[in-house]
Amino acid sequence: MPWLQLKVNSSRDQAEQIEDKLLEAGAVSVTFEDNADEPILEPALGETPLWHETIITGLFDAASDTKAISATINKAIHDINHRWELLEDKDWEREWMKHYHPIQCGKKLWVCPSWIEPPHPESTNLLLDPGLAFGTGTHPTTFLCLQWLDQIQSEGKLKGKTVTDYGCGSGILAIASLLLGAETTTCVDIDPQALTATADNAQRNGLSPDLTPVYLPDKAPNVATDVVIANILAGPLVSLAPLLNSLTKPGGLLCLSGIIESQANEVMESYQPWFDFDAPSCHEGWVRLTATYFMRPLQEPEFCSLVRQKCTE
Repeated sequence: MPWLQLKVNSSRDQAEQIEDKLLEAGAVSVTFEDNADEPILEPALGETPLWHETIITGLFDAASDTKAISATINKAIHDINHRWELLEDKDWEREWMKHYHPIQCGKKLWVCPSWIEPPHPESTNLLLDPGLAFGTGTHPTTFLCLQWLDQIQSEGKLKGKTVTDYGCGSGILAIASLLLGAETTTCVDIDPQALTATADNAQRNGLSPDLTPVYLPDKAPNVATDVVIANILAGPLVSLAPLLNSLTKPGGLLCLSGIIESQANEVMESYQPWFDFDAPSCHEGWVRLTATYFMRPLQEPEFCSLVRQKCTE
């Protein structure tokens, strides 16, 4: 079916009103895009923040009366900048698949879309269909974590280990861990769709459900593992520091990502009572932090600081 799209330049304050008018005029969908290169890096759970300058696109049947729709929009919102475009007729349900290609993450690990033949069958190939959950390997934060898993596998630090993937998304990090030699994983996410995607992707890679159990946070077992990975965002990572500490075995490894460079120090400070950090790894403005859980006596000032912190909680 051919389609038309109406693109409207909007401010954040007008966006909701424009969306309502587009839907009233018969738009079958409305999307929002940044119109000023203004990244929104860390929205709170349940929030849908918008940019100060936003492009709003309404999708209409090609038979729609464009003059009438434009007149309706202009009457409701004066001096609005908009334009009509003919949208190429495509199989949109499959169009997004063209943007994903096999990705090499380190020496041994490849992430391959499930609909593409792996280019190197002899490598460790993770077959992925992200569905509605975050985690395809294309985002720098996920890529950095996958590189680290490949690295610790080559160093003999992953084979036979237990892994927690906190904020598992599509399950890509947990599944990569298992394919690279980990014994079992525990997958946790606040989004039920992510848990479904993780279970589906594990099955796609021939893994038993027993190896990738999935949990909402309040149902997850409080059992320490050898490796803990959390690719979330800086704010949640800071607040989760005590929990992720409790989920890491003494001598175990920690991998944190979803952090921009300016946030790295704050995140590390939250974990330094328990972990020795390696040098940060950066990619396209994002940072991966890795560390080892240590067991050392706290110095008196450090101990007193922790006691004061606990007493004020």
